[in-house]
Amino acid sequence: MNRINKLFEQKNKSVLSIYFTAGYPALNDTLDIAEALEKAGADFLEIGIPYSDPLADGPVIQNSSLTSISNGMTIKVLLEQLKDLRKRVSIPVFLMGYFNPVLQYGVERFCEACSEVGVDGMIIPDLPMYEYEELYQDCFKKHNLSNVFLITPQTSDERIRHIDELTNGFIYLLSSASTTGKNLDLSLKTDEYFSRIKNMNLKNPAIVGFGISDHASFSKASEYAHGAIVGTAFVKLLATENYQEKIPAFIQSLKNPA
Repeated sequence: MNRINKLFEQKNKSVLSIYFTAGYPALNDTLDIAEALEKAGADFLEIGIPYSDPLADGPVIQNSSLTSISNGMTIKVLLEQLKDLRKRVSIPVFLMGYFNPVLQYGVERFCEACSEVGVDGMIIPDLPMYEYEELYQDCFKKHNLSNVFLITPQTSDERIRHIDELTNGFIYLLSSASTTGKNLDLSLKTDEYFSRIKNMNLKNPAIVGFGISDHASFSKASEYAHGAIVGTAFVKLLATENYQEKIPAFIQSLKNPA
């Protein structure tokens, strides 16, 4: 059993994940931010691999990616930074990014390196499910890495069931089919979508992403799923002065505001 399975065994609701872009705001901030988030109470982390053409990301995360790349961040640099990951961080850590840089680096080489530094899995939104099954599933399993699939309001029940069968970590439940940074739509349509997924009684936990930015949206998502992911709101915080000092209050505002 890996770290993410243990987490959901110990905590099955209101699980909080934080996304941030590696190498942002400065190249060598990655591990410092990860350590600060764990100390502040985040349950698991998603570290973004910057990409020059991040189609699913809104302007805030796009900007963080471009800044990170200009700082000199690459997959090779990130994996070097993560060599000390498990000396400083004990919670589950996922890498999130687009498939092209991983393919250029080499999928086998990438999986092996991720396993060596203690990464628990990957979220690669543009990796087709059939391609993963046919070409890469064995590599992920060999290195004990979870591959996280995304579902949207348009995803069919049949596909969701298949994703559930392929999953060994959690399912990423997109709150909408839009880009990151949009506020969670608290409409009846969203309630119906979340209820549909909840009533399917999937064997894997589901975590809601896109549009989670405050306690209200985090609580709403946690009513239907096992928890939620906050990305854009945290990346905005990283753009402010003395952001390190603000991380504990930010996590507190999401989980249990006064």
